[in-house]
Amino acid sequence: MRTLRDLDPKGKRVLVRVDYNVPIQGGVVQDETRILESLPTLRHLLEGGASLVLLSHLGRPKGPDPKYSLGPVAEALARHLPGVRFVPHPPGSEEAFRAVEGLKAGEVALLENVRFEPGEEKNDPGLAARYARLGEAFVLDAFGSAHRAHASVVGVARLLPSYAGFLLEREVKALSRLLQDPEKPYAVVIGGAKVSDKIGVLESLLPKVDRLLIGGAMAFTFLKALGGEVGKSLVEEDRLGLAKDLLSRAEALGVKVYLPVDVVAAQRIEAGVETQVFPADAIPIPYMGLDIGPKTRALFREALSGVKTAFWNGPMGVFEVPPFDEGTLEVGRALSELQGAFTVVGGGDSVAAVNRLGLKDRFSHVSTGGGASLEFLEKGTLPGIEALE
Repeated sequence: MRTLRDLDPKGKRVLVRVDYNVPIQGGVVQDETRILESLPTLRHLLEGGASLVLLSHLGRPKGPDPKYSLGPVAEALARHLPGVRFVPHPPGSEEAFRAVEGLKAGEVALLENVRFEPGEEKNDPGLAARYARLGEAFVLDAFGSAHRAHASVVGVARLLPSYAGFLLEREVKALSRLLQDPEKPYAVVIGGAKVSDKIGVLESLLPKVDRLLIGGAMAFTFLKALGGEVGKSLVEEDRLGLAKDLLSRAEALGVKVYLPVDVVAAQRIEAGVETQVFPADAIPIPYMGLDIGPKTRALFREALSGVKTAFWNGPMGVFEVPPFDEGTLEVGRALSELQGAFTVVGGGDSVAAVNRLGLKDRFSHVSTGGGASLEFLEKGTLPGIEALE
């Protein structure tokens, strides 16, 4: 993979695919993390004498929609980087091309949402060719989009000299360490709603890990597969056989699997609702398990003690509704306290928990891509990375 160290940006107009898919309310960016993560790459190119044309998506619009305009993002970016202007035309249009044609060194143009272009998600070759006119070199720094074979990620990378930005390079290095010769003992903490969403990464990591901790709603599919009574908890009935098979394979590989031993349960999901703690495999109807219980938190903390490599993806409960966030926060605390360990967090709720605890700096790597990090750990590469090789 070619990186920024292989590119002399002087005098070049460089097209950069960033990930500015950020939350916006009332025309104001609510969380600038992704914008800040892109700055090292952008500053490096500007200091090297380049002008920049930035491409990003925002949300999932069904065509041009002012609600999904990148205008507010340009305002936020301009607070951190001088010389930024917004080009409110579809990025593959003649108007966009004319707007960036005369960019001078040090100037930055952020183009409108690439998903306003009908051919973006289909990786339309004609659209990729129009993107390629916008620059003389291409830098992919949108790790969170690198698993999508879209025109602004893969299509254009095949038409211009293409390089990995600092953020993408950092992600690939960190996640590769989880796949290639990780220091033992190695623990994976996996949560979230569905086994089906995580099956690929579980199958890929199982031969490499020593301890597997399973929380979140997906744990109930495993508990039911073992004959447990899980009340009204979320269960993927069509994955019970798969769950049982995974547990058998883990046993054959000598992987110690930790499932919840108790849960915080309620009859409905809402803040302030009355809760009860039940054994994880004996939840009465009409209750549903909504977070790991106090005994499980202690068990998981103990299971993590002494590990040298750890990967965490997915919440332990309904993280967005207190009091069902406490198990997720406790896992975050336990991981942050590991001494001399290589620790990686990926996935929206896990990252949100780390940020809420103010512990981001206590982790070796906090991934900017949930789906992308899981797919990379499953396959060892991504379409966007392959396009740079």
